[in-house]
Amino acid sequence: MSVEFTDEQLQIKESISRLCKRFDDKYWLERDTDGVFPEDFCRAIADEGWMGIAMPEQYGGSGLGISEAAIMVQAITESGAANAGFAAIAIGIFGLNPVVVFGTDAQKERWLPPIIKREDVACFAVTEPNTGLDTTRLKTRAIRDGENYIIKGEKIWTSTALQSNKMLLIARTKPESETKRPIDGLSLFYTDLNRDYVEIRPIDKMGRKCVDSNQLFIDGLPVPKEDLIGEEGKGFRYLLHGLNAERILISASMVGLGRCALKRAADYARERVVFGRPIGMNQSIQHPLAESWAELEAANLMAFRAANLYDSGRECGLEANGAKYLAAEAAFKACTNAVMTHGGMGYAKEYHVERYMRECLIHRLAPISPQLMLSYLAERALNLPKSY
Repeated sequence: MSVEFTDEQLQIKESISRLCKRFDDKYWLERDTDGVFPEDFCRAIADEGWMGIAMPEQYGGSGLGISEAAIMVQAITESGAANAGFAAIAIGIFGLNPVVVFGTDAQKERWLPPIIKREDVACFAVTEPNTGLDTTRLKTRAIRDGENYIIKGEKIWTSTALQSNKMLLIARTKPESETKRPIDGLSLFYTDLNRDYVEIRPIDKMGRKCVDSNQLFIDGLPVPKEDLIGEEGKGFRYLLHGLNAERILISASMVGLGRCALKRAADYARERVVFGRPIGMNQSIQHPLAESWAELEAANLMAFRAANLYDSGRECGLEANGAKYLAAEAAFKACTNAVMTHGGMGYAKEYHVERYMRECLIHRLAPISPQLMLSYLAERALNLPKSY
């Protein structure tokens, strides 16, 4: 094992792995085929108390750190659940970080227990069709009207919206022309996803079929002022606080997915006999898989280094972004190598590796591109001039 875990952390990994055995490759292949949301998997996670792993104990959570949450999500993806298993529960694990950190006691009491128990299901409404990664230029407006804000705009790539009754939503409460910087004037809300005012259109995509991604059309949604998180105009700063935790958890999950693909490839290479010998005897098969093992373990070290820094309250932006970059690239390479090792059968769904390859791509692209991460690392680690 590349990272030394405590006995308690090992128990978390073992417990999650045991739970995931009830949801095997056949289960996830069926969900990838029929597109049915894995609610029974999510329910099992919530019923065994894992949904609130990194949330305060006083609201029903476990009060543990990002390190423990990373162990949990890695065990999920490594089990064969891949990115679908992680994405199905992601916002319940770390998405309400702004509420935990910046919400009032009354808001935490009102919002956190139902999420932990999965009585509420939330989605994350941030990205917009015409702004992409330039989040400070968001156009969705929230205009104060008495005791409510009235929200109008569009969001895209909002995962699990079809399952959700709540959403974490960022919108502009002050026009960009009236602010000193684009980062100002954005406010964060946690509110009801009222379908009388929100149209949800699913996006048909290449992977993770059972976890829906959607475009939202919001027209006149009334949001009570009590649903504003923190101060008006500081919503983007609240989102930034949780980005390092998000990157760490994605990194750990991608390492788990890469390991899963690598194990299948190695198993196949030992068993598949061509020209009278296992293909795993051939260095052309061995070397790519060995490279992937080394790259995944290196990414894992960076991910848990970042998690340790985060949990101890230290700055971890470089490590979190570095980990996400390394893990996404290593997982992509491992999944590709797994397909190639299987030869023609790698293209067949019954061997699962093609599903892993499709699902690994989303976190190579999002929630931040590898190019932007490299630009960030060049600026912050190497003191090069900002390029964007």
